[in-house]
Amino acid sequence: MARTLFDKVWEAHVVSPETDETPTVLYIDLHLIHEVTSPQAFTVLRERGLPVRRIDRTLATMDHSTPTTPVHTVGDIDVVGPSAAAQIRQMESNCVEFGIPLRGFDSDERGIVHIIGPELGATQPGKTIVCGDSHTSTHGAFGALAFGIGTTEVGHVLATQCLLQRRPKTMAVEVDGSLPPGVTAKDLILAIIGKIGVDGGTGHVIEYRGDAIRGLDMAGRMTVCNMSIEGGARAGMIAPDDTTFEYLAGRKLAPQGADFDAAVARWRELATDDGARYDKVVHIDASTLAPMVTFGTNPGMVVPIDAPLPAAPADGSWDRALEYMRLVPAIGFSGASRMYSSARSQLPSAGAAGSGSSMGTTMPGLVPKVTIGVRVPALIDTDWSNAAPSSVRRLRQRATAASQSSPAGTRSRPCRYSNVVSSGAIMPARAPPSIDMLQTVIRSSMEKRSKTEPPYS
Repeated sequence: MARTLFDKVWEAHVVSPETDETPTVLYIDLHLIHEVTSPQAFTVLRERGLPVRRIDRTLATMDHSTPTTPVHTVGDIDVVGPSAAAQIRQMESNCVEFGIPLRGFDSDERGIVHIIGPELGATQPGKTIVCGDSHTSTHGAFGALAFGIGTTEVGHVLATQCLLQRRPKTMAVEVDGSLPPGVTAKDLILAIIGKIGVDGGTGHVIEYRGDAIRGLDMAGRMTVCNMSIEGGARAGMIAPDDTTFEYLAGRKLAPQGADFDAAVARWRELATDDGARYDKVVHIDASTLAPMVTFGTNPGMVVPIDAPLPAAPADGSWDRALEYMRLVPAIGFSGASRMYSSARSQLPSAGAAGSGSSMGTTMPGLVPKVTIGVRVPALIDTDWSNAAPSSVRRLRQRATAASQSSPAGTRSRPCRYSNVVSSGAIMPARAPPSIDMLQTVIRSSMEKRSKTEPPYS
């Protein structure tokens, strides 16, 4: 019988099959834990006198409540506040008590829990992976079945290395064709969510398939799988291929040498069989996509940057979202749209180097991703004092580059709303595509609004 990627991974981990009265007992290969959703679970183990069953399959780090400033002493933790600092200290104590190695402040391997798994090579095709975080679906980019769990379930896995789970349904999202230059993995997943809705994947595990998915690098695939949750899905998966194997080769916790070659041979067998059936199938034509703009209060409120806002349905939440974002239906993002159209006309044809990657095209002067409807600071004249050191470096470099290429006296003030470009400002005719074009639209819109609103700060 032909099986899907999900079928193969799920069935390989069934300890006890599902019945009408009881869920499946599912074995877990990798349990990622952090300081926010684990304290209560450790308390249960302590009260019942239970050890952690598989320390070797538990990867611990701290990433949710940690400060973005350097931590040199224990007192440096207090900058995050008493509650968060207590979580951090409790995590350190729990890991010492139960013998779990911790990627803590003294470790170069500490980081965002869904990033260090892949970076270390702990995330591998065919594994079942869980974490007390909804975006655990990120790991599905490697062909793993990965999903978020609650605090009680964190305790179950620590104690038994198993979970009680009802088998979800399957959905295939077939993305045919190639992404146009300047269209990224983030645009792709927003387009998918826009089509299926924020509850379209409820009760399903989504497998992303097709040429456009195969054309993504691992960062792009992780972006797509990460946001499966925003589409309501239990998890998202992409079958492993040479791109996956090349990423994992040589990483610390991945198999090495002949063992890696043997693992790759097994991993290749995970791909969905020809003729396998899904409970639901959705088709997307990648070649028709443009950079996407979220304009409301959930990721399903999304349109291409060169399209007008859709008319509001008979839904009060829609009206409230537009009012909150200060937008009017049927009015497009004119300035940003013109910038995109101008930039795209100067790009190489689809399929050229740089297209379809997670970062979009690398053509000089193009702003590959314009986010409108999200509150973000402008790059220039921004107060960097509270930003993370790595973010400061990157943003300062971008801000410096933009200011050096701008005419004297054209630097913009910080802007509270990036969606001010929707106010109808017109881009200068035949202006070359650049960061400054968007800054010009923002500045023009701010001047119009300043007549009726307090200054942005």
